[in-house]
Amino acid sequence: MDGQDDSPADPLASTAGSADAAGPPGTLTLVATPIGNLSDMAPRGLAVLAAADVVLCEDTRVTAKLLAAAGLTRTLTAYHEHTERAMTPRVLEALAEGRRVALVSDAGMPLVSDPGYRLVSAAIAAGHRVTAVPGPSAALTALALSGLPPQPFLFLGFLPPKPGPRRARLETVRAAEAAGLAATLVLFEAPQRVASTLADLAAALGRRQASVARELTKLFEEVARGPLPDLAARFAAAPPRGEVTIVVAPAAGAEPASEAEVAARLRSALASGASVKDAAAMVAAATGRPRRAVYALALSIAAGG
Repeated sequence: MDGQDDSPADPLASTAGSADAAGPPGTLTLVATPIGNLSDMAPRGLAVLAAADVVLCEDTRVTAKLLAAAGLTRTLTAYHEHTERAMTPRVLEALAEGRRVALVSDAGMPLVSDPGYRLVSAAIAAGHRVTAVPGPSAALTALALSGLPPQPFLFLGFLPPKPGPRRARLETVRAAEAAGLAATLVLFEAPQRVASTLADLAAALGRRQASVARELTKLFEEVARGPLPDLAARFAAAPPRGEVTIVVAPAAGAEPASEAEVAARLRSALASGASVKDAAAMVAAATGRPRRAVYALALSIAAGG
């Protein structure tokens, strides 16, 4: 594992002294980290990292740099896609022993296209307290800067890197839109694949408005906006550098579903066993109708209206 030269034989057995900021014994805290500008680190997040008994991070070198900027030095434990399966039982043991554990990714909110879901799911199942220090998110920042409808939106994470599976995934998106989905799309992409992904998006979804955000919160932040084919040509000619988030407008001319259609969808969801709350959430997301109004209609239908 990467880390400090003086790290103990078993980093999960180390302690950090006073741990009030890291919550009660046996707490797992997800700590959001800056997506670029180190000044965006939340003071409470630093307090948790300073006080936790165990600090898990995607890349210890990246987290060490963040802590050094705040004047902190900690023993760090690698927790990433290659160690997640083996490390999760050990972390659960540490939580069961009352240790306070903090989890960070290299940038943004843990679990959002980063490791951690396996651990959080297992910690919840084991009855441990799981909490979070919210903070920066590339997906939400790019969505806010895109100039496109902010809600509802569908986060796709990273599409498959190979063209065939990527195009198949986009076909499922197009099929969902044909069935009534009306949502702004948000996805991450590696810089070397941005042009080909934009071309595939244009082929599947047409000449929609989109934005390509890179280096968010950094010195060379850029948000390029325009139709998908134009953006594909632009970045084919000049491949971008840095972390990239793509935002794509909903289907052109998509109109909110009628009340009759919303009611029909709600009846179908309720008949399948969904709760009123879950049925309303699913139908609101699929139709673009205001969630509160859909929930009120769901209550009426559930009551026999």
